[in-house]
Amino acid sequence: MENKKNILTGDRPTGRLHLGHYFGSLKKRVELQDKYNTYIIIADVQALTDNFENPKKVRQNIYEVAFDNLAAGIDPNKATIFIQSLIPEIAELTVFYSNLVTISRLQRNPTVKSEISQKKELFGNKGESVTYGFLGYPVSQTADITAFDGALVPVGEDQLPVLEQTREIVRKFNSIYGETLVEPEAILSSNTRIKGLDGNEKMGKSLGNAIYLADSYEEVREKIMKAVTDPNRIKKDDPGNPNVCMVYYYHKLVNEENIKTVCEECKKGKRGCVDCKKDLIESMMNFLKPIQERRRYYEERPELVEKILMEGTKKAREKAKEVMKRVRENMKIDYFKES
Repeated sequence: MENKKNILTGDRPTGRLHLGHYFGSLKKRVELQDKYNTYIIIADVQALTDNFENPKKVRQNIYEVAFDNLAAGIDPNKATIFIQSLIPEIAELTVFYSNLVTISRLQRNPTVKSEISQKKELFGNKGESVTYGFLGYPVSQTADITAFDGALVPVGEDQLPVLEQTREIVRKFNSIYGETLVEPEAILSSNTRIKGLDGNEKMGKSLGNAIYLADSYEEVREKIMKAVTDPNRIKKDDPGNPNVCMVYYYHKLVNEENIKTVCEECKKGKRGCVDCKKDLIESMMNFLKPIQERRRYYEERPELVEKILMEGTKKAREKAKEVMKRVRENMKIDYFKES
């Protein structure tokens, strides 16, 4: 275990996780837990940056995110799942790192700029809705990663600018205080962004275009029956273009063994859209079945999940204390040595 590199990854507890999370992160996360020391952060502090007026929502979703991680195949004996706000060392590191980055640098971060732009569109103002905490989340994320000597961070391409800012902060800290922090590298997922059922380039909680890992048969059926198909296909036996059809797109995700047949029948007009959607519903439920069975197991044992979170947080705290001791020594602020 000691020779393995550490990985830091995680989720914001703002709702249940969906297929976008699964293919973009969870699937890879499960694979990596056998190769690396995996720390999975439930980032409630980060969730509060844009949900500060709704703490109940964040609190309620702590367990939902834990359920979904465990349901996806995370093994608590291999990976450490913990709650961000219960690691005070992260907050302490955030304060120290805030001295090493300028506001203008944060504002130039492409990921931050994009998210601020989205907030402006939502709120229709000139940026008053953007808080200090929201602007500074790359600094907080640097603390998340470095508190656990995170050498590797699984990210999508859209998050690379944030990780690069982490690397900048680490290099600056080390140049001032000596080699203290591990400079992390990215692990790029091969399938980082899953399109929504409506054809939107992103599947999102707030966009209403997602299939959740915990969705029932009725919820999956209702959503798939509304999915966007080839707009130029009028009659059932018209040749279709599967490349513009979201039903075909999802068949590729959860029905790989039959995808060639689906494609050929669509192009020849031998597969109607309604029948294709019905096939997808069954394939989707077959795909979700083992995930949902594991979820039910943990839902029926909330005390077990609480124990997993408590023990994971305790273990994560010990690691963060170890890193913090090193940081304080090199910053010359370890005023009273422990005997």
